This record gives sequence, C-alpha cells and structure tokens, in this order.
Amino acid sequence: MTINLRFNLAQDLFDTFPEIREDISAEPSDKPSLEYLSELVASATPENAITFCAYLLPRREAVWWGHQCLSQMPDLMSPIDNQHLLLAENWVRQPEEGERVAALNSAMATDPKTPGVWVALAAGWSGGSMVDEGMSPVPPPPFLTAKAINTGILGALADIDTVSRSQVLKSFVDMGEQLATGQ
Repeated sequence: MTINLRFNLAQDLFDTFPEIREDISAEPSDKPSLEYLSELVASATPENAITFCAYLLPRREAVWWGHQCLSQMPDLMSPIDNQHLLLAENWVRQPEEGERVAALNSAMATDPKTPGVWVALAAGWSGGSMVDEGMSPVPPPPFLTAKAINTGILGALADIDTVSRSQVLKSFVDMGEQLATGQ
C-alpha cells in the first residue's frame, strides 16, 4: 500500500509552516510524519498531536476533520456552533467561492469565537480573499486554516471532562490520520 502524505517528514511540515511553532510545544523532528504524530499522541502533551494534524492536512480535509471532530460532541455544541459547522460543511461539499464567503462572513460577524465558529473561519480562510468584496483582495496566509482548526478542536476538547479527554483526543487524531493517508 502506498500512502501519499502531504509532508513525508515532520521537519518538512515545520519548514513549510514555521508558524506552527506558535501553536506547538514539541520540537521538530526528521522522523516520518505518521511516526511523529504517534509519538505526540503518546507524549505528556498529546494536544500537540491535534496541532500537528491540523497543519498536516490539506485545507479542505482539515476543515472536514474539524467539522467531524466537533460533530462528535453534540452536547457541547451551541446552536451558533452548529450553524457554523453547517456553513463549513457546505464549503467542504461544494468548495465554491460563495460557500467560502458565506462561512467567512458569518464567522467574522460572530462573537465569541466558539469552536464551530473557528471551523467556519478555517473554511473562510482556505483561499480567496480575507476582505469584503469591492476592496483590494487580501489572500489569507496558508497557515490560517490550520491555526483555526487547531483552535476550534482544542477549544472543544477543553470542555470535555478529564477522564474522557485523552480517549476523545486519540479518536480525533486517528480520524485526522485517516484523512491524511486517504484511508
């Protein structure tokens, strides 16, 4: 079986997205990405695995992953979260400019930025422009989608009881790994 990862080595990801250093406490490594991800899950700070996975996935897959993770926590999602998860899902299913802008505009207009809102921001920051129509386009930096997904998932995990958190986190990373490897 051949696996086509976006980044074969963890170091490749760190080199491409130096901004990850703002979000992760783990040191870069020359290890294969999946081996590194497994080590992060088993570490004293398994949240680093969520961060690494958010950057490892291509933007569309990262948004889908965030959507799927948060959808597994219906009791923790507010109606606002669910509304924004739907906007993100709409963009994933039909990655057209109208869906991206709808997710971005709604998320930007919503305070506070709850986990579902962050996932919608991730969809909105997946391409196009970050500013309103009629203004000179400002493309979002490539790392913003990953940063938003990371914030949304970790924000939701913070609301899970400590007894369940490690198992839920592991299941999220497993889902991300499956998306990363195309399984």
